Amino acid sequence: MDILLSFSLFPLHPPNPKPQNSNPISLPANIQTTTFTKRQFILKTTSLSLFSMALLQHPFAQSLALAETSPSPPLKALTGIANTKTWFQFYGDGFSIRVPPQFEDISEPEDYNAGLSLYGDKAKPKTFAARFATPDGSEVLSVVIRPSNQLKITFLEAQDITDFGTLKDAAKIFVPGGATLYSARTIKIKEDEGFKSYYFYEFGRDEQHIALVAAINSGKAYIAGATAPESKWDDDGVKLRSAAISLSLL
Repeated sequence: MDILLSFSLFPLHPPNPKPQNSNPISLPANIQTTTFTKRQFILKTTSLSLFSMALLQHPFAQSLALAETSPSPPLKALTGIANTKTWFQFYGDGFSIRVPPQFEDISEPEDYNAGLSLYGDKAKPKTFAARFATPDGSEVLSVVIRPSNQLKITFLEAQDITDFGTLKDAAKIFVPGGATLYSARTIKIKEDEGFKSYYFYEFGRDEQHIALVAAINSGKAYIAGATAPESKWDDDGVKLRSAAISLSLL
């Protein structure tokens, strides 16, 4: 399934590909779980006291077993999330997401004639539920919606990302093989019916840096990805990371 995410979330003009590292993905030893109320999640990028994200500066060498058993350190002060309150909020089918300034809507146009054939042809599903990019196409924010059973077969209809297993288990679905994983986190949102979980991954591959958030609702997987060349991440990474984690299921 990482093939789907690769073509969906990478920028419009990727650099020349290089041979991928075949080393297996290792999750960081400081995996953290953050819990918010629904209101706090909506405002999480508005108040710096609501959320913190400490990203490691080097690839992780720890094993998956160490990642599972190591205790999480205390949350640090927020240094990697921007205030998105003034950003345009896009509402899609079952989700919303904040769009950084200067990003343009590059979604494929709606084909209103699709599915109207007298022969009963079904409408072709859109590749992207939302897609925005900088004018030069080097930085891209995308949202993909897929039936959860296309990503992982489950006995019952998946209702939460945890139905895909732990943060480590789901990494095999959402993080492409050969990628260097920089950060992973579970975000829990308190809702009327209980808690909704979001999985966050930040990784690098083929000189691209990607921030990805995934969640599930009613058998649908919602995947938001923000990507840019590694050379631009130091300047624009906070903005792109903030856009990805602004994904909210409605």
